[in-house]
Amino acid sequence: MQDFEKLGVFYLGKPYDIPTQAVADEPVLYDAKDLTTHAVCVGMTGSGKTGLCLTLLEEAAIDGIPAICIDPKGDLGNLLLTFPDLKPTDFKPWLDPQDAVRKGLSLDELATRTAKTWKDGLANWGQDGARIQRLRDAVDVAIYTPGSTAGLPLTILRSFTAPPESTLRNPEALRERISAAVAGLLALMSIDADPLRSREHILLSNILAAAWKDGRDVDLGSLIREIQTPPFQKLGFLDVESFYPAKDRFEFAMSLNNLVASPGFQAWTEGEPLDVQRLFYTAEGKPRLVIVSIAHLSDAERMFFVTILLNEIVTWMRAQSGTSSLRALLYMDEIFGYFPPTANPPSKTPLLTLMKQARAFGLGVVLATQNPVDIDYKGLSNAGTWFLGRLQTERDKLRVLDGLEGASAAAGKTFNRSKMEQVLSSLGNRIFLMNNVHEDEPMVFQTRWALSFLRGPLTRDQIAELMQSRKLEAVASGSSTASSSFNADSATGARPILPPDVTEQFLPRRGDLPAKSRLVYRPALLGEARVHYASTANGVDQWKDLALLLPIDEGAAEFPWDDAHVSEDSKVECEQSPEQVAEFATLPSLLCKSKQYATQSTLLKDYLYRTSKLTLWKAPALKQVSNPDESEGDFRVRISQSNKERRDLDVEKLRAKYAPKLATVQEQIRKAGQRVEKEQEQSKGQMMTAALSVGTSILGAMFGRKLASTANITRAVSSAKAASKVMNEKADVNRAQETVGALTDKLNQLNAEFEAEVTKLQSASAAEAIELQEINITLKKSDIIVTRVVLLWTPWSRGSDGTTSALYEMG
Repeated sequence: MQDFEKLGVFYLGKPYDIPTQAVADEPVLYDAKDLTTHAVCVGMTGSGKTGLCLTLLEEAAIDGIPAICIDPKGDLGNLLLTFPDLKPTDFKPWLDPQDAVRKGLSLDELATRTAKTWKDGLANWGQDGARIQRLRDAVDVAIYTPGSTAGLPLTILRSFTAPPESTLRNPEALRERISAAVAGLLALMSIDADPLRSREHILLSNILAAAWKDGRDVDLGSLIREIQTPPFQKLGFLDVESFYPAKDRFEFAMSLNNLVASPGFQAWTEGEPLDVQRLFYTAEGKPRLVIVSIAHLSDAERMFFVTILLNEIVTWMRAQSGTSSLRALLYMDEIFGYFPPTANPPSKTPLLTLMKQARAFGLGVVLATQNPVDIDYKGLSNAGTWFLGRLQTERDKLRVLDGLEGASAAAGKTFNRSKMEQVLSSLGNRIFLMNNVHEDEPMVFQTRWALSFLRGPLTRDQIAELMQSRKLEAVASGSSTASSSFNADSATGARPILPPDVTEQFLPRRGDLPAKSRLVYRPALLGEARVHYASTANGVDQWKDLALLLPIDEGAAEFPWDDAHVSEDSKVECEQSPEQVAEFATLPSLLCKSKQYATQSTLLKDYLYRTSKLTLWKAPALKQVSNPDESEGDFRVRISQSNKERRDLDVEKLRAKYAPKLATVQEQIRKAGQRVEKEQEQSKGQMMTAALSVGTSILGAMFGRKLASTANITRAVSSAKAASKVMNEKADVNRAQETVGALTDKLNQLNAEFEAEVTKLQSASAAEAIELQEINITLKKSDIIVTRVVLLWTPWSRGSDGTTSALYEMG
């Protein structure tokens, strides 16, 4: 088995001949970049659909393609069950004891048998434990469980943050994002809302639109407050009160508050933020294979989360540069209910957007279903590849044929419906029909043996076991909650009286005040500044807004800005007055004088001058420099994408270079076979067969069905074998043998040249081998503008036992 993953192709299986039920020796190789036009996989339960999709994801992972996989059934967790050593002890924990009892075996015996089955199965398909290890080394694999702590939790609070400027400037994109976010939230509240008639939908949409256009994020707490007091006076031509009376708005706000206050909702607020870039890549730039398991959620919760996730992916997609190579994958294991033909659930709009637009950004979408009737085939007409397995009913088959015919028409391809119907009726387990618009004709193949152990759906306990070590690492390396050296007893209760020229502001409280706790404001300094990074040599001319929050200890005489929390955001939302029921900590006397704030402005400028720098990464070999604020990992991801694009171009050139050479040698072999047959001489057929097998190894893998040479080779081999059975003593046999030998040498030389080209291509495209240089751009004092330093009161809770906790985000 060759290292096909080096060539940007996926090893899916081997060709299958339906009349003879024979499996060919050559591999079925699928061009990775063909997935940019998306794929659909349809097959009934037991057809092998899940196995095929998992092998597709395995191949993508080996090729360094990141993927986000939405798993409604729990099957995709099997991607973590990879055992390079193939030991029985590896398989044992994942076997069902009842299965052993039914087979009359002990669990150890079943584990031994399973390990042997998997090892033999891999060997039959040219694979081994080394390839499993390559899969494990290529990507970071993890299972996320939104709304649950079984796997890695995901928080959805970030989903109402203001979208990037590119979305705000696109009215259609902004409207789609708002509509989908609102529809998902209302679906979670069990409100079936019509965007044109529902008061709830219209009100929430206008609240989000007003906030986002101002560049303001919206969390659920502020959303509840703005439902009661909207930031606008009119909706359409009517005032807000006439359109949606305050009493009704209060009831709506209470319903949303009850949802947020429910014990089950707490899990939705915990875990990593929903950041698509970090789901695709680690902070160091390593590709990830992320399974988002939603099997534990209710239908309303599934729709809510899937809608939010798809919208985040659409936003991420629009921030990427265009490419013709495969950048990343989105896989959904069952789209039934999310993409119906007539209804319009919240998930459908972002899915349609991805199907229509993701190709231009190198994002491949793969959708699978075992319910082929109730899906929107018109929407799936953008899919360039269809994997069709065994179907359950005639109705299913007819619906799939309709969809396939529409997809062929959209691609400008002819469609033989009667032939396709006959093939579909003959498919068995693990036998699939692949219709790829990038190939000349459909083909039938048998899927290869999966590298992952396919043990079936994982339970929540099993997911928790797989993710236990990852969760412990996250706790160990995670940021701690906001804290300071303040003592709870330092709260005196009275708000200090300050001179009129001392500006004081108040951070709004986040979340509810814990039971039996009091609100205490603690002092801090808020500094805001603009800094200018400039470097003509590196093409940098960037202004950054900074906000620094410096907690102040009681009795402090100095205020070192080195202890401040820095945020690249000058739009710190502050209030002009505190909450009515609150206590205040003691304010150091120095901060009661206005001159101190001028002094602090100077000290802040000195601090920024000493410590601020903009770090860039330069790849001299590629003559590329990272963008400002682009991490080393993200820069390597971008370099990797450029290399993949260059590799794809080089592969096409390689095909163009070797196609005529291969055709010439094959024609010469064919004529040599005819000569041997004509002379009726005995030749060494093994020499002919060996020559042909060499020529169809990696060269055949490259050209696949793109070069119509299989028939020529088969005829040549048949002629040679037939001739080898006849004894002939004519002198011409020597010349025929010399001809075959010369052709063999020529073919071996051709194959050696090709192997050398492949090795050279692979070495040149290895992104990890590229050396990076770190470039630090520092500031001049004239590049620093301190806009203000003010007294800021931060909200804390103080419990009856004296313990305190922050009620704000540090930034």
